Amino acid sequence: MDYSKEALRLHALWRGKSDYAPKMTVTTRDELSVAYTPGVAAPCLEIRKNPELSYTLTGRGNLVAVITDGSAVLGLGDIGPEAGMPVMEGKCVLFKAFGGVDAVPLCLRTKDVDEFVNAAALLSGSFGGINLEDISAPRCFEIERRLKEKCDIPIFHDDQHGTAVVVAAALMGALKLVGKAIENIQIVISGAGAAGVAILRLLQLMGLRDAILCDTLGAIYDGRADLNPVKAELARSTNPRKITGRLADAMRGADVFIGVSAPGTVTSEMVRSMADKPILFPMANPVPEISPDEAKNTGAFIVGTGRSDYPNQINNVLAFPGIFRGALDVRASDINDEMKLAAARALHALAAERLSPDYIIPEAFDPRVGGAVASAVAAAARRSGAARI
Repeated sequence: MDYSKEALRLHALWRGKSDYAPKMTVTTRDELSVAYTPGVAAPCLEIRKNPELSYTLTGRGNLVAVITDGSAVLGLGDIGPEAGMPVMEGKCVLFKAFGGVDAVPLCLRTKDVDEFVNAAALLSGSFGGINLEDISAPRCFEIERRLKEKCDIPIFHDDQHGTAVVVAAALMGALKLVGKAIENIQIVISGAGAAGVAILRLLQLMGLRDAILCDTLGAIYDGRADLNPVKAELARSTNPRKITGRLADAMRGADVFIGVSAPGTVTSEMVRSMADKPILFPMANPVPEISPDEAKNTGAFIVGTGRSDYPNQINNVLAFPGIFRGALDVRASDINDEMKLAAARALHALAAERLSPDYIIPEAFDPRVGGAVASAVAAAARRSGAARI
């Protein structure tokens, strides 16, 4: 199938990928009077007395805002909010299909951090959670941090944390197969944007000690003169051996490569220079840092990508619907590190029963995924104090 041609045809036919269907009919005077005036005044007055009732007397408790500025959309880059709308609509469909969560796309015409944060915060009383999407780094870090401070609902940047959760789950399976512990391995991450930084931080919480983060200029290390504040901070907690040079230098002797960067940045020679039984997750989309076939032919023991036409698809849809389902079910005030780690462990547990080099993580359509992740996240929210019910 020519997916581009078919997508254009169907998007023109659909004119939006979701319908907003009412849960009740309005065909009689009584139904009208209950749905709207005068009956609607009763829930309004109850919510005025106790705003928490907005979670049970309206749809807020199962409603997520998917918010973008269109500055980092998929592999398309800064295409603007209107052009990002088809992606946001698609994300909302995935929320419903894989988590039973209602979602609304909101595309903001601003790249100003203050304006974005203010707009999202002012809207937050209408939603049970906010999913930030396709916002360029480093602005995305500041937007998420400030919204977490201003809002009392979960704020989750899926490009960061959804990606990190699924990578962590895949790495758990891969390390179990090769018989290595995360505390004793060397990992190279290519791409110092939103996803790369979040992956690094979550893996460090799991015990990773030796990681090298690479950007377009090569290895990030403490003392490199051209680092922005985010990279400078990361340099102090990474690259303990002070490796300098390009990506090829960083990969020499590494156990794991994780790519969230650009096509074709890894060569066969770089794979051959890695440690025994190397694990590669080249996840640039649609063209990875190295093709899975080339990586396997030159010695990779396990390969995972973002693509659906190869084994071990590392796909955010495994994480974010269940994470929000679990957070909403306990009316969580946040999606914290404990909840993210619980989601990763739940995904790993589903795959652990039949691990192989071509199956280190559940498949996207595995019907067990959403419920398992939601249950684990809800339990972690209660343990960590984020749950409110």
